[in-house]
Amino acid sequence: MELFILITCLAIFSETSILLARKLKPATSGRRKIYVDTSALIDGRILGVARSGFIDGDLIIPKTVLLELQLLADGKDAEKRNRARAGLDTVAELERVLEVNTEVVDNTGGLKKVDEELLRLAKENRGTILTIDYNLIKVAEAEKIPTLNINDLAIATRSEYTPGEKVKIRILEKGSNKGQGVGHLNDGTMIVVDNAAGKVGHEVYVEIMKFYETPAGKMVFARLSKGPAKSPSKSKER
Repeated sequence: MELFILITCLAIFSETSILLARKLKPATSGRRKIYVDTSALIDGRILGVARSGFIDGDLIIPKTVLLELQLLADGKDAEKRNRARAGLDTVAELERVLEVNTEVVDNTGGLKKVDEELLRLAKENRGTILTIDYNLIKVAEAEKIPTLNINDLAIATRSEYTPGEKVKIRILEKGSNKGQGVGHLNDGTMIVVDNAAGKVGHEVYVEIMKFYETPAGKMVFARLSKGPAKSPSKSKER
């Protein structure tokens, strides 16, 4: 009996917390409307972007987009079915994110195609379309409708360095662990180099080993290396 009461209390507390969290979301008045298409929901990365707080408007999901996801989720193609179900899960999770408002709007009256409805809504409400659909982006550009492409965001935030790459840096100070030296890459990322404590104040070549993402930013670990191999000089013509 006590276990049943405890479970009931936890369920009530959880539901109350969700309702309170929704009330604490930013007000929608005057904010940019960002219309989300099917491809962005299936992709799923929108959830992480929303949680980061980088979305500066309200996410609007037309009901026709949900209907398209439902149709795919009930289809015979197993891969499309699983991806569509993941997209529906993304919608549910977005509605719980505190950092952004997510609203589902009923736009089924016109019975237009999904992309046509997105374009119409964005144009009529001076909104933006969030998508990774290349063709939709091109049509939106032709109609002077702003777009947000998560693929562009991923490219913009991708590191310009890769594991195994050799770079030249200046060791600025000793690291927190024995033998380590610390410097910075050109983009300001901190790089920790093994066995470089004795190289403080010197420029050295290092080989990048691995990356770590932390709440404070990205950190790179590397080891001392010889410089990149020089290309053989061409023999002079006689």
